[in-house]
Amino acid sequence: MQKQEYKAYAEKKSPNSPLWLNMLKAFLIGGLICVLGEGVRHFYTNWGLSLEEVAAATSITMVFLGVLLTGIGIYDNIAKHAGAGTLVPITGFANSVASPAIEYKSEGYVLGVGAKMFIIAGPVIVYGTVASVIAGLIYYFIH
Repeated sequence: MQKQEYKAYAEKKSPNSPLWLNMLKAFLIGGLICVLGEGVRHFYTNWGLSLEEVAAATSITMVFLGVLLTGIGIYDNIAKHAGAGTLVPITGFANSVASPAIEYKSEGYVLGVGAKMFIIAGPVIVYGTVASVIAGLIYYFIH
């Protein structure tokens, strides 16, 4: 089978993705996660915390919820419907760290959990840091 024949065969066998429905679900569920984050932020604001304390407490709570929901298997079910809508918020980052840690736990805490924990999130951290440094240098030289 030639390369083009295989490509045509694969396209014929692959189901069409309902693009608009997937985008709508990602938008709505991702938005609901962000609304939850805003609710948590308002909860801590009403406690009388400073803006820095509110930001830290909100981030910690959302990461905790992301890891908790990943650990009990709910976050993956949400992600099946929301797609990219679960990747963007901070809970998506927590999920990307917790999922490999859970999956590779059987290989031990050092070579399994420790070595594989950042297999997904690691590149995001590296490229995010590099992009921040480059943006900072550009800002420095412009101003």
